[in-house]
Amino acid sequence: MKKLLTLLVISGAVTAALFFLTSLARTGGSPATSALTLKPGSVIEEGSIVSIEYTLTDDDGKVIDSNVGKEPLTYLQGSGQIVPGLEKGLLGMKVGDRKKIVVKPEEGYRMDPNAFQEIPKENLPPEAHKVGTMLATKGPQGETIAMRVHEVKDKTIVVDFNSPLAGKTLNFDVKVNDIQTAATR
Repeated sequence: MKKLLTLLVISGAVTAALFFLTSLARTGGSPATSALTLKPGSVIEEGSIVSIEYTLTDDDGKVIDSNVGKEPLTYLQGSGQIVPGLEKGLLGMKVGDRKKIVVKPEEGYRMDPNAFQEIPKENLPPEAHKVGTMLATKGPQGETIAMRVHEVKDKTIVVDFNSPLAGKTLNFDVKVNDIQTAATR
């Protein structure tokens, strides 16, 4: 699941970067008049393409996720591809900088009270009739959507589509690996 989320974030970063670069290359809908290239950036700012290494822990210090020693997480600063509190905390950092960033629930994964849904028990396998069970379903475009069994009732099961990290304080230990900016030639 973590690998899937990382892959989705990376593919979203690439798509957003391409969109961003394409929109920079055009003015008023006319074809591009100058080529764009990526050049090393000196500091993280709006529009920077950033690669980070991170370890995410809960308030007890338990590791929730980490990409240390693996593929870095690459995102487009200011595009909302990562939680707002982490994005704010990274602003102004330079390549090689390390920082501990505490993201409060209101700037992390928010709890959406509308993300709960009741499903008839017969629509779920018997092994899913237990609170806390993680399940996956397919969305309208074929994407995988995670859900957690929140409550088991007599005839229905209440599932929660909120992130498992919703409403929690997130503690990131981050290192900036790379910063790229768009430049016209």
